[in-house]
Amino acid sequence: MDDQDIKPILEGILYVSETPVPLETLVEILPEWDEESIRQGIDQLKAACDGESRGLELVEVAGGYQFRTKPRIADWIGRLKKAKPTRLSRSALETLAIVAYRQPIIRPEVEDIRGVDSGWVLRTLMEKGLIRMVGRKDIPGRPILYGTTKTFLELFNFNSLSDLPTLQEVEPPSEPEALLQEVIPNIEPVMAEGSEPPPDKEPVSSSG
Repeated sequence: MDDQDIKPILEGILYVSETPVPLETLVEILPEWDEESIRQGIDQLKAACDGESRGLELVEVAGGYQFRTKPRIADWIGRLKKAKPTRLSRSALETLAIVAYRQPIIRPEVEDIRGVDSGWVLRTLMEKGLIRMVGRKDIPGRPILYGTTKTFLELFNFNSLSDLPTLQEVEPPSEPEALLQEVIPNIEPVMAEGSEPPPDKEPVSSSG
């Protein structure tokens, strides 16, 4: 549609969406334009948000596009939202890093790397929507296979798992602390009061 500017339409769609919108979805709901025109509109919107005078940026994350406030104004946004930052204990961050790199992975494999029971932490990460069951391994007992979710990608601003640093950069895998620092370099590990027991006292679970 040469007589209709696609940019304000894209801007409105992406603004009202609570989750990243994939290019495929935009192509589906905007049949008046071809894929190349949609891509060009997105690139123009990105460029328009690059200036210092803008508080929003258009990012490609979790396989889609989403408007987000720029990191440099986070303090002021926090005054309005009064939202607490995501709080994950060091053991939760460590486990999440292992799952992110080794997925699909079963609980015993996580525990071999961490050297401690991890059932409680895995359940906590599932409750937070950061990991999910992706199947069962075809071995005796058919244990659950774990993998990360789109929420994980959104939270840590990854477009896909290929955005993670390579394993060669964080070897050896027997030292998950090094793995942790590469996966989530901008999150301060904290132990929220009552959030979970110390690593050497994590309860043993018979499931998962």
